[in-house]
Amino acid sequence: MSWGRSNRLSRIFDPASGRTNMLAVDHGYFLGPISGMRSPRSAITPLLPYADALMATRGLLRSSVDPALPRSIVLRVSGGTSIVGPSLSDETIITTVEDALRLNAAAVAMSVFVGTEHERQTLGGLAALVDEAGRYDLPVLAVTAVGKELGAYDARYLGLATRICAELGADMVKTYHADGFEAVVEAAMVPVVVAGGKRLDSVRDALALACDAVTAGAAGIDFGRNVWQSADPAATIQALRAVVHDGHGVDDALGLYERLAGQPVPAGR
Repeated sequence: MSWGRSNRLSRIFDPASGRTNMLAVDHGYFLGPISGMRSPRSAITPLLPYADALMATRGLLRSSVDPALPRSIVLRVSGGTSIVGPSLSDETIITTVEDALRLNAAAVAMSVFVGTEHERQTLGGLAALVDEAGRYDLPVLAVTAVGKELGAYDARYLGLATRICAELGADMVKTYHADGFEAVVEAAMVPVVVAGGKRLDSVRDALALACDAVTAGAAGIDFGRNVWQSADPAATIQALRAVVHDGHGVDDALGLYERLAGQPVPAGR
């Protein structure tokens, strides 16, 4: 591995633990202004000291993130669809590698939609992005998208999509957790980062998801709504960080959350 690629990856994955506590704030590229991210600057700034990497779009970065604050940037470069459009899977590349380099991104990210009518389009786009980014030793994060077009997903599907991304040259893959996730990680060939998905019912549930992910071998998490839609986002991201980097179990991490938030978590919250 080249020095440049290794250096960029070390900005995403903490060298001490080998894992990442990534913060996803790129949801606006298809969801627009959603709860918790209507005013991105005020939502994001207090969380940056606890995030190893920020996954964001170029527009959000330039308008809402102080360049001196993030440790590293994973720049979303795919999109072109919206929640009100006919198909979320009809994505294309919307940001050039050149612009990613201007923003000093540590990696670029794009979604693939395995099993949809746009499977070939998005997987071909991933291969082309790997080629282009590879000229500059810029790592690529492939995101295995799921949603209404795919219905339910399991470890078999996630393993298929993850392995295909790795075979096409992705340096790392962001996917979802499911029962039997150890098999997904074992066959992935590259580091696997687990997405948080939609907001879960409680802080405990989010911590449990993170704990299950790293216990199964994930190289970290990339949570968004389960952080900045929570009752205390700063306490939540610090508790998640303790799970990812310090090996905290759910109860210990929840205790940390309660101390930081200054109040116990009610049952079911």
